Order: sequence, then C-alpha cells, then structure tokens
Amino acid sequence: MKDCCENDDKKNVKTKHLVKDAKASPKIKEPENSDEEEEEHDHGHADPNQPQWKQHLGLLTGLLILVCVLVMDYGFGVKLSKWVSLGVNSVAFLLAGWSVLGLAFRKAIRGDIFNEFVLMSVATLGAFYIGEYSEGVAVMVFYSIGEWFQDSAVDRATASIKALLDIRPDEVTVIRDGKTQVIPSAEVKMGEIIQVKAGEKVALDGKLVSDKGSFNTAALTGESRPDSKYKGEAVLAGMINLNTVSEIEITALFKDSKLSKILEMVQDASARKSQTQLFISKFAKIYTPIVFFLAIALALVPYFVVENYVFNDWLYRALVFLVISCPCALVVSIPLGYFGGIGLASKNGILFKGGNFLDVMTKINTIVMDKTGTLTKGVFKVQKVVTEGITEKELVKLVAILEKNSTHPVGQAIIEYAGKEADSGKATAVEEISGHGLKGKVDGKDVLAGNIKLLQKYKIEFPKEVEEIVDTIVVIAIDKKYAGYITIADEIKEDAAKGIKMMHDLNIRTVMLSGDKQSVVDQVAKKLGIDEAFGDLLPEGKVEKVEALIKEGRHIAFVGDGVNDAPVIALADAGIAMGGLGSDAAIETADIVIQNDQIVKIVSALKIGKLTRNIVWQNIILAMAVKVAVLSLGAFGVANLWEAVIADVGVAFLAILNAIRIQRKHI
Repeated sequence: MKDCCENDDKKNVKTKHLVKDAKASPKIKEPENSDEEEEEHDHGHADPNQPQWKQHLGLLTGLLILVCVLVMDYGFGVKLSKWVSLGVNSVAFLLAGWSVLGLAFRKAIRGDIFNEFVLMSVATLGAFYIGEYSEGVAVMVFYSIGEWFQDSAVDRATASIKALLDIRPDEVTVIRDGKTQVIPSAEVKMGEIIQVKAGEKVALDGKLVSDKGSFNTAALTGESRPDSKYKGEAVLAGMINLNTVSEIEITALFKDSKLSKILEMVQDASARKSQTQLFISKFAKIYTPIVFFLAIALALVPYFVVENYVFNDWLYRALVFLVISCPCALVVSIPLGYFGGIGLASKNGILFKGGNFLDVMTKINTIVMDKTGTLTKGVFKVQKVVTEGITEKELVKLVAILEKNSTHPVGQAIIEYAGKEADSGKATAVEEISGHGLKGKVDGKDVLAGNIKLLQKYKIEFPKEVEEIVDTIVVIAIDKKYAGYITIADEIKEDAAKGIKMMHDLNIRTVMLSGDKQSVVDQVAKKLGIDEAFGDLLPEGKVEKVEALIKEGRHIAFVGDGVNDAPVIALADAGIAMGGLGSDAAIETADIVIQNDQIVKIVSALKIGKLTRNIVWQNIILAMAVKVAVLSLGAFGVANLWEAVIADVGVAFLAILNAIRIQRKHI
C-alpha cells in the first residue's frame, strides 16, 4: 500500500498550490508528481476559487438524498420498493463516491489493492449486494465528508504558512527613465538600478552604484561592526542600509532571493516525515492487508465450522470488519497533527522545515547560541560616556557635531545619542584620518575623536586603563588634551534575558559561543544569566565546542544567523536560524527558522514540538482503542454497518478535530 490515506501526497499538492499563489512568487522547482498522482490526491479537480459547497456539490446532493430516504423510512414509515430503493440509493452513492470508486479502480488495475479507496469501495458495494443500500450510501457519504473535513484542515494550515511568507519584502524602488517607481521585486531585471533608503533591507543582490554606503552586515558575516561599502562593491540581499539613500545595480534576479528559498522550504516541509509518521506508514502497510484477509476469512471460514451457515450474514460481518478496520483516523490525523504544528509555528513567526523537527525539539536539553545578531541586535548604541575636565553634555555635543561629517555607524550612534545638540554647531577644517578617526574645529576648539591610535599619533597622553576597555571606544582629545571617551557596544535584544529565563524554567542548559573577545562574551553572559560562554572562537572552534557537548550526551539546538554559523547549525540535532536578518546560508542549512529574530520564539518552538507530540499520541491511543473494541464487536455480529461507519468516521472526526486544535493554541 502507498500510505493508506496517502495524506502526505495531498499535502504536497496543496503546498504546490500555496507556492503558486504566494504573492509575487518566483518560478521555483515543483514536486515531481505525475498528473495521475495529482489527480489521485486532489479529488474532483475542484477550482480552488470556488466556494467549498460548490466544490462538493455532488457529495452534498448525495447526503440530501440519504437524509430524505432515512426520514421517509424511520420518520414516516414509508418504505420504498426494492428496485426504487436501489435506484435512488445508487444515485446518491455515485454522487458521493464517484471519485473514490474511480481511484479504487485505477489503483486496483495497477496492483495496489490494499488501500482505503479499494477497502471503502468493496465494503460499500458489498452492502449493496446484500441489500443494505442506505448503509452502503452512509459509509461512502460519511467517509467523503471526512475527506472534505481533512482537506479543509490542511488548507487552514497552509494558509497560515502563506501568511508568514507574505511578510517577506517583495517590493523595491527602481529607477527607470530617470524616475523612481515602486514595483514588485520579481519584475526587476538584471542590470537595473534600485534605490534603498536608510533603514530599508536590500531585497536583491547587486553592486553599489553610489560612491559610498554603510550597511548592517551582521546577518551575513557574524561580525557586529557594520561594513562600509564603496562604489562597485557587492551588496547582498539581507543587508540593511544604515544611513543615506543608496543606489544598487542588480546582479541576481528575485527568483534567486531569500524569499524563493523560503518558499522552497515550505514546499519541502510536508515531505519530511516525523518518526511517528514513518512508523504509522509502515504499520498501515502491514495492518491493512492483514485486516483485508481477516475480513475474507470472517466471511468464508465459518462455512466449515458453523452450523446453519448463511453467507450474507457472515459477509455482512466481514463488511463491518472492513469499514471499521480502515486506518484513516491514524494516517489522516497524524500527518495533519504535524502539519498543524507547522501551521501553529508559522503563526508565531517560526518555520519548521518538516514534522521530523517537531519531534527533535521534544528531546532538546541544551540550547547553544551565537552572540551577534542572535542575542544582540547587531547595531551600535552609546553605552557609557566618561569625561575629564569637561561636562558630559559638552563632550557629547562637540563629538556629535564633528561626527556629522562622517557616515560611519559609530559616529551615527553618537549623533543619535546627542539628539538636538548635534545640530547646534558646525565643524570646520574636518579631516578624516583613515583607520584612526576624525580631526576638526568645533566652536573654536581643536577636536580629535577616534581610536587610541589617533591619540598616539598626535602624542596625546591618556590613562592606561582606557586600553583595557573591551567595547568599541571613541577616545576624545580637545585642544591637544585628553578629554574622555565614549564606549559603543552592540545592544542586547529586549527579549534576550526573558528568553534565557524561560529556557532555564524548562530545565534547558544555555551556552553562548562567539568570535568576540572573551571579556565581551562574559559581560553579555552575565547580564543574561547564560550558563556557559566561550569567546575568541573561529567557526571551527564553534564546531569543536558543539561536538564536545554532543559527546557528553546532550541533545543540542544551535541558534545562529551568519554564514559562519552554518557548519554548527548543520552539526546540531536541531539547527535554528534567525531569519529576519539571517544569511541565506544559515537559513538554508537550518532545520527551523525564526522569522522575527526573537529569542523567546526558541522557547515557543520547544513548546510547539511537545504540544504536537502529545496530541499525535492522543490520536493514536484513541483510534487504536476504539478500533480494537469495534472490530471485536463486529466479528461477533454485535456491531452493524451503521455503528461501524459512525465509529470509524467518528474517531476520524475526533482525531482531526484534536489535530487542528493545535492551530488554535496560544503559545
């Protein structure tokens, strides 16, 4: 059997529809399903733009006929003649089950007879053979309604993922014929010029046309210091323009952007099965043929051992056995449970690349994190101002006025800190000393602002402890005398401390790895309450640390955002990438992507994994308990077809409702 309910194939088709409908979606690789396979898992070729009731008009008509026949029979005592009843019920049966019968026939002629479609067809046609027309129709109607219900649940899950994808940047300002216009990113051609304003994310790869620009590259390099780009240098998608408007010539189309890669991840997510799904698939391949042959045995073996054997009576028991034995409650609700978990995660800004990673998150006991861009914002902020012989306000004012002549992010941080004071004067005779800092006159005073090498160059003495400061530092001299310093550091994310505490509440061990100085790493770790912190690490050093933790028997989730994090993400049990600013390499390598870069979302991912596992096992236990009970009753002639179909469809309904309950949870 090819997966009894073949639910995973249905999800692949639905995901394909999602990919096609995604806003401004590029042309990407689609699943290699044949037309016949797609037909098998997209019942009726319904137009997705039609209302649901129109897509299932035949089923609804069949249900209406069934209800009318039952009301006439049990409500008013009006019984139709045998041939009229056969004709009316046959119409209802074909309206409700034509697609199921067609699928069963096509599978049977290919030698695939152990599947739900053949099973349901045999059971319902058998009911017609022994004269139980209404019961045969009921089995087909309620089974088809269950399929409809399942498809709707999957649609809701895919819709929530589509909503997640739509938040990705998909418009750019392009310069055409000397004028700017905002167009979809997918329409930008190679060689065209786009304009990126301060604070905007670069949507496409290209090279800088403007003379100079400063970009936040922490997502790509793992370094906290922003990067100054000059005319002709490469600017990559994911970088954020920090100051003046920049013009970029496009060197890569939108189809190669981060957005299309995310779309491919969604497309592939449903194909990656969890261990539980794989077990159920294998179980169904063994279970279904067994119950099929048991049903045949139940109909025929009593002929040799039972007195007064009546074939129709024992055939009826076998049909009951067949209906209740259908494992669709398991093979429908379990994949749907995992897909529901993926949908819930997407609503919370988390992209799981497959149900298997939901299972992995239930075993994680150690979270290893990068520092820059993961625990910190990757942007500079003034942390401390120390003065000597001058007030803090005056020092900041003088330096801010001087720094207005520079586009360096460090200077911009000081200007932002100074506020209106930065506009209260003008610097003259400004000179930028490469690799050192700035020199100029402000309010008639000679001002030097830069690194320690700048003061050493001009032979200005300063306290020795200044050299021991670990943060980025701007040292200032006024009129050839040391006047103080300003420290500027990467700002810790607002939710970082809360996220670490929540991890500790779940008994998760926290470890931080960084390429920054150990003193900086220790400082951040102390502020956040991280258990262990290691600095001065190259990418291979991070790999060694994670390998050491794995050897201790720890189940590791690594969280990073830069290219240099990709090897460690691949090594960990669960690789988590910060997707808002994260590099393409990190996102592609990761198993889970946090779209909004929030640390607390890691805890949400852990909780969603455990919630999904719990609901999936609830469904397994419920379905197996009910089936064993009703199978036994059916074999002894206690349960009839009505009770079998109600038990089978009822369990499937309950399991599906329980599965889609995941998406309604608040994490």
